[in-house]
Amino acid sequence: MGLFTAFRRKRLAGRGFPPPWLEIIERNVPFYRMLPPADRQELLGHVQVFLAEKHFEGCGGAEITDEVRVTVAALACILLLHRRTDYYPLLSSIVIYPDEYVGERRRWDEAGVITEGPEPRVGESWEQGTVVLSWKDVLLDAGAPDDAFNVVFHEFAHQLDQEDGITDNDGFLPGLPEGDRWRQVFEGEYERLIAEDEAGRWTLLDPYGAESPAEFFAVATETFFEMPGEMRRQHPELYGALSLYYRQDPASWGW
Repeated sequence: MGLFTAFRRKRLAGRGFPPPWLEIIERNVPFYRMLPPADRQELLGHVQVFLAEKHFEGCGGAEITDEVRVTVAALACILLLHRRTDYYPLLSSIVIYPDEYVGERRRWDEAGVITEGPEPRVGESWEQGTVVLSWKDVLLDAGAPDDAFNVVFHEFAHQLDQEDGITDNDGFLPGLPEGDRWRQVFEGEYERLIAEDEAGRWTLLDPYGAESPAEFFAVATETFFEMPGEMRRQHPELYGALSLYYRQDPASWGW
């Protein structure tokens, strides 16, 4: 990040926050009310930088309004609080559908055979600089901040993963604080989720996280922010690893 970019971002973040945008956040993002006052102020600054740098595009009849842009930006920027950030540098555009949409799905079985086909989706994160979201699900998930499901957290966790090198197809890389130590935590928790899913047992973490290390990190991020107290009780080492990575302790927020 160059000096000019840093100066421009600092100036953007320091501007007065538009009152209509604040009304949108207070209405659509309950997390905002839970944050400590200093974090709220930091979040509003991040939102202004994010919206100045990212392009939104509507598909399937979706209209890109300030409500769409500000809501998505606020949720995405919660993941950036307290961190030295380059504002999702691999991301250039956010594509919004009005509702669930159909995307292509690839699956590899144990023999390495690939099957492809259409699949209903509510979100995607592409390595080519795009996040795709269902607006209906963005609102539903934002309005239920304690159910461990948040499509914005999930897809933007993928963006952070791609940026920091946390996972690849084979496992976890040392892209987390304390490298090998936290890689061991993630590998152990990932294997635990796979085993519990195969045994048909209920898990706090969404079983979709057993699909791959990348999906595990995204699912764990959702649970960390949406059910932090329960994660801290049931998965204390994983909570500690994520707390160190995100530099946040959501279990201490005003739930």
